[in-house]
Amino acid sequence: MRKKIIAGNWKMNKNLIETGALLSDLKSKVGNVQAAEIIVAPTFTNLHKATEELKGADITVAAQNMHQAENGAYTGEISADMLKSIDINTVILGHSERRAYFGETDELLAQKVDTALKHNMTVIFCFGEELQDRKSNNHFSLVENQLKNGIFHVDPSAWKNIILAYEPVWAIGTGETASPEQAQEMHAFIRNAIGKAYNQEIADEVSILYGGSVKPNNAEEIFAKPDVDGGLIGGAALDAESFAAIANAI
Repeated sequence: MRKKIIAGNWKMNKNLIETGALLSDLKSKVGNVQAAEIIVAPTFTNLHKATEELKGADITVAAQNMHQAENGAYTGEISADMLKSIDINTVILGHSERRAYFGETDELLAQKVDTALKHNMTVIFCFGEELQDRKSNNHFSLVENQLKNGIFHVDPSAWKNIILAYEPVWAIGTGETASPEQAQEMHAFIRNAIGKAYNQEIADEVSILYGGSVKPNNAEEIFAKPDVDGGLIGGAALDAESFAAIANAI
């Protein structure tokens, strides 16, 4: 049976002191959620603080990104080995903001995926369409191509270390709203695409998270859909009360 997962992506928010305060609050509010795995992804400078703060708590700490090379002259970048050395074994790759603002391509992300899997890390692989793709009815083919180019090359055995996160970029901070039915439609399409590329067993076992502005007031309805296995939460993850309400909604 596939896992339910609530992951909070903190993006470029929270300094060291603020991180400690939020983590302490989260421990008391979501540390005992039994229905889902809880993941938090603070910024790089606070990852070690997070692993120390959450020792003994049932909350996983993830990195927001990682370089594809093992080491070298890549100023400002972070390697898999560096993350592993501070007990970070989960990494978000391909987030829509990395694709849009930093030019990350499917081909580059395929290399990052390979490096993470080589180090036995769990990958939260993000993908999704922009508004123009949705309006031109190109969203299904675009999502399938992102999957084919970015992650469908991996060995079937690697899927035990893969979590997918569908981001309808057109429904994040645009004024547009994705309905729970639209989320279910795309998640079912994704699962079917995995079944065709690999087999139905892998498709049925992989967790597919929804990353389209999940809030406490819509989480329960979204998570009730059969192919939605949780959420990749942005803004609401920065507030312990909101994040706890979303986690409990599952």
